[in-house]
Parts: sequence; C-alpha cells; structure tokens
Amino acid sequence: MNGGTVMACIDAAYASLKEHTDEIALLDQQIGDGDHIFNLLRGLEALRSMRAEIEAEAFGPSLELAAAKVLSTVGGSAGPLFFSLLSGMSKAAVAQAMDVAGFARIYAAGVGAVGLRGKSGVGSKTMMDVLIPVAERFDALAAAGVPAREVLGALPAVAEQGMLATRDMIATKGRASFLGERSRGHIDPGARSSQLMIEAVCAQLAQSSR
Repeated sequence: MNGGTVMACIDAAYASLKEHTDEIALLDQQIGDGDHIFNLLRGLEALRSMRAEIEAEAFGPSLELAAAKVLSTVGGSAGPLFFSLLSGMSKAAVAQAMDVAGFARIYAAGVGAVGLRGKSGVGSKTMMDVLIPVAERFDALAAAGVPAREVLGALPAVAEQGMLATRDMIATKGRASFLGERSRGHIDPGARSSQLMIEAVCAQLAQSSR
C-alpha cells in the first residue's frame, strides 16, 4: 500500500460519484442545498490534478497530502469531514502494520475523527450511518482473521445497509435537520456518496490484489 494505491482508490471513487451525480444531486435537493455531490467532485478532481505528488508518497503521507487538499477545495460541511477522515487515517497509519487488522484500525481512527468533528453518530441521518457500521464490521472481520479478499467483499453490503437505513430516519444534523419529520422518507445524500465510495474502493483494492 502506497500513494499509488491511494490514487487508484481516488480514481475509483471519482468514477463512481461521477456516474451517480444526478441521483445524489436530486437526493440533496430533496433535503439539503443540492451542492454536496458537486463539492465532492471538485475535491476529487483537485486530488486527481496532483496525481504525481500523491503517487510519490508512502501510504500515510499520501493520505495527509490528500487531506490537506480536500480541506482547501471541498466546500460545505463535507470538506472538514473528509479532511478528518483522511487525516485521522494518516496519523493512525504511522503505528499500524499494513495488514487487515492494521487497516481496520486505520479506518476506525479516521471514522472516529469524523465523529469528533461532526459530533454525530449512528442514527443522525448522515454519512456516519455508513461509516460507523463499516468500521465495526471491518474490526470484527479483522479480529476473526478473515482474509482481505473476503473482507473487501463483505464491507460494501454493510455500507449499503447503512445507507438504506437513513431513509426512515429524521435528520438531526445539517440543513436537513431543519425539516424535522419531513426529512423522513429520503435517503441521506452524504450516506449515499459514502456508500458508493466505499463500494468503489473495495472493488479497486480487490482487483489490485489479484
């Protein structure tokens, strides 16, 4: 795992979000301000413009480099949140082995940093309804000694389940929270974009490990 791997995952996430731009924009227009997907795409495009710099770094430093760029280019609440995810993972990577258990801890550290920044958790109708269940499942699979390929195959289903669960929630964070009961019945756009990126990254890592 190195900056090349990180860049390949960025490319995969970008391709998936680009494919689902209209869908996520519509979700956001229903309960938000409609700019979530465009902020994310702008940030990912900025990361892709610094491909050589990211690919030249080791795994942890490449994440920190990406985090700084995301913070400066992604607007709205998504910028600081994704900065926290990447930066938290980068800091944790310093002390972790590059194996399934190590990556589970690295990812959990990033998710924990997002939770601290956004002061939200499961049930808030946010990206955390995807990130936290995936982190918990990742940790459980790693503790059980499940091989990397099986882990990568299992996590997308957990992400999808978390995303779909937001449909029946009342938003407690962000612009959607002002809608109260009217936010129920809509999938959270941040949960959908997070689920798509997790799915894309898992597929990319599984393909590269063949």
